[in-house]
Amino acid sequence: MNDWPEGWNDDNRGGNRYGQGSASDRPESARAMPHVQRPVPPQQPAPSQRRPAPPRQRQVPQQPGGYDEGPQYDSGYNTGQVYGGGNSGGRGGGQGGGPGDGGYVQGRPAAAPDWRRRIKIGALVLVVVVLGVSIGTYFWADSKLKRDVDLSKVIERPKAGDGTNYLIVGSDSREGMTAEDKKKLHTGSAEGKRTDSMMILHDGGDGPTLVSLPRDSNVEIPSFVGSESGKKYEGKGRTTKLNAAYAEDGPELLVRTVEFNTGLHIDHYVEIGFGGFAQIVDAIGGVELDIPKAFKDKNSGADFKAGKQTLNGEQSLAFVRTRYAFAASDLDRTKNQQKFLAALANQTATASTILNPFKLYPTMGAGLDTLVVDKDMSLWDLGQMFFAMKGVTGGDGTSMNMPISGSAGGNLVWDKAKVKQLVEQLNNDEKVTVSSD
Repeated sequence: MNDWPEGWNDDNRGGNRYGQGSASDRPESARAMPHVQRPVPPQQPAPSQRRPAPPRQRQVPQQPGGYDEGPQYDSGYNTGQVYGGGNSGGRGGGQGGGPGDGGYVQGRPAAAPDWRRRIKIGALVLVVVVLGVSIGTYFWADSKLKRDVDLSKVIERPKAGDGTNYLIVGSDSREGMTAEDKKKLHTGSAEGKRTDSMMILHDGGDGPTLVSLPRDSNVEIPSFVGSESGKKYEGKGRTTKLNAAYAEDGPELLVRTVEFNTGLHIDHYVEIGFGGFAQIVDAIGGVELDIPKAFKDKNSGADFKAGKQTLNGEQSLAFVRTRYAFAASDLDRTKNQQKFLAALANQTATASTILNPFKLYPTMGAGLDTLVVDKDMSLWDLGQMFFAMKGVTGGDGTSMNMPISGSAGGNLVWDKAKVKQLVEQLNNDEKVTVSSD
């Protein structure tokens, strides 16, 4: 195809192509080029009459969807987002890189874990587990309580005062003990059961108060209703040792006698026997005591040196039962009982016991299996009593014997004036100022 105007060819240019030079040794002279005017097509109007063309609008290609609503214009600038799956072919090619396949296939970053949500779920699961275990433990322990004492059978009761009063009794019951246990613990083989120690624990707003009632206290047996027969027995002014009331008709008559002779309302009754007492001590690994003076007693099996020492179940039972080794006999024994029970409560109500199931469950099992309580006693009430006992040794706690004024027929006689003042302070939940001296 000839690109030159009509009538022109290479020969018209001298036979040589432009730029190839000439065979002559002289420079080639200038040539005159004819002017060629291209005709204007008749259908085209003159340039001055043409209407300006409308501005061309750039057609925007459809953008990939899935991240923003509606089509978006791609400015062409790099946003840092990676298209395609490992192919450097750009937006238009490669594996998964085209605009039609949705983009962000393999290059999309993984979402960061929501740690706050995970922590909340973990905490919720932990709370549910703890609540489940706690509720299960509560009902397990509550089912072990022996609610054999019916305080509704107690007649002519004094008015209840402020605070809560517990009558805590240690009996010489040998129930469940083998012959070997009786020999080991020096309990003897007497049938039935008698009270070996009695205490009133008052739990109030002004601190707990623990008052020991000597078993040889001289008291009057009032009229009462038999716990088994339901028959009423009129009081005849008969006086005897306090522990005889328990031997005569059990816990209900003991409560009736204490209330009659003190004027103090008893809210709850708690009793534990020899075997259970020793089991609790062994379950917590013993009780540490500071014994100021060495003593021995062949009746109880006691043989203690002075100083700090850890007592096991057998030694603990001997410690709280010993009375013949002391000059004041039963009065000194009650002081040792108070000292021991406070130490027992202090060493049991600790995080190392409560939070350790290998110590908590054996301790609860040993204690609850041998406890006898009143029908209205709940596990919560028992816990309140336990912590009040622990508080006896605290700064606000008070421990004392029932004030004694003398003796009659070998029995200890209470100081009526001091007893009245003591009961008034307990009923009004006031700080106890009465002494047992």
